[in-house]
Amino acid sequence: MINKIKVATLAALVTVIFITASLLSASGSAASDDQFDAAGTYKAKCVACHGQKSEKKFDPAKADAVHVEAILKGRKLEKPPHMPAYEEKGITEDQAKALVTYMRSIMQ
Repeated sequence: MINKIKVATLAALVTVIFITASLLSASGSAASDDQFDAAGTYKAKCVACHGQKSEKKFDPAKADAVHVEAILKGRKLEKPPHMPAYEEKGITEDQAKALVTYMRSIMQ
C-alpha cells in the first residue's frame, strides 16, 4: 500500500514538473513580455551599476539596438564590473527594449 502511494506521488510530481517546464519553454520565460516590470527589474538588477537616473555607464546617444544587444549578450568593459548577459537569465528582446525605454525615461 505504501509503495502504491509513493508511486502515485512520484507520478504526480513528475507530471507537475513536466507541465511547468512545458509552460516555461512555450513562453520563453517565467514572466511574459506583457507582465514584464521594467522599473522593478531596473531597480533590482541595474541600479547598482547604472545609478538612480541611468546616469552611469549608459550613453543615451547610442541607438536602442546597441543597448538591447548589451543587455542580452553582455559587454566586457575595460575594468569590472562587466555588463552581464541577461538573455541567458531569461530576459527577452522585448523586455530588453522595455528596459532601454525605461532607462531613457528616468534620465529626464
